[in-house]
Amino acid sequence: MDRASLRALSHDDLISVILAQAEVIAQQNTQIAGLHSTIDRLEKRIAELEEKLGQPPKTPDNSSLPPSAGHKPNLPERKPKGRKGRPGVTRALAADPDRVIEAMAAQCPHCEAALAEADQGDFHAYDHIDLPPIKPITIRINLHRGICPCCEGRFTAPAPQGMEPGSPFGPGICALVIHLHITQAISFERLKDIMKTIFGLDISEGAIANILERAQTPMLAAAERIADEVRAAEVVASDETSARVAGRKWWQWVMHCSTAIRGGSANLDRLLSGVSA
Repeated sequence: MDRASLRALSHDDLISVILAQAEVIAQQNTQIAGLHSTIDRLEKRIAELEEKLGQPPKTPDNSSLPPSAGHKPNLPERKPKGRKGRPGVTRALAADPDRVIEAMAAQCPHCEAALAEADQGDFHAYDHIDLPPIKPITIRINLHRGICPCCEGRFTAPAPQGMEPGSPFGPGICALVIHLHITQAISFERLKDIMKTIFGLDISEGAIANILERAQTPMLAAAERIADEVRAAEVVASDETSARVAGRKWWQWVMHCSTAIRGGSANLDRLLSGVSA
């Protein structure tokens, strides 16, 4: 607005113009102050980055970075070196093979002349090793029963030893299930698949659980005999390690002597006093 326009304004209009200009100037001053603050912050950040440019990169050797965060440099290419020759080593032949095959040539591969056994006094021997087809053996037990012709009492034939009625799975299958689950830590689901895939045996997870439950009784009895032997020893040593049980911290104790080892989830006093865990 030029001078002539300003002179033409009334007193009130002139005051309104001045106030509007003052408001614009205040807004500009606020924006300028904000820009100065941003510039100061960016200049400080630039200075920090420039300072870091002169520092070595962080590695597990000069900082708290874990070893897995380190980057190993590529090794220089090496020219392959010729290895010294070594005599070959083959698997020793079985001392008592289950079967021997005498492979004889029927004719000469060169002139096709017929060959006899007497022409083949020399031979080259090697072993071929394989597993036989694995499948469960099912034995049907028929317990015959009837009426005694003498006293007319009803009778049933006794079951063969080790094949009593109840679980259909014999001691060989039970021992394998216990070994795979307890020693090899194979879960019920995977154990079921292994028994089907490798051994051709259909067995449910419930049957596996029943086998393990039945095995507790003789194992606990054997554990008590071992514990008695440890308690009766002249010198008893111990060791402990922590274990998580149902989300809580327990202590696994191992007591042993020169002939036996006893373990349990309890404290030392309870084991020595004979209280089972």
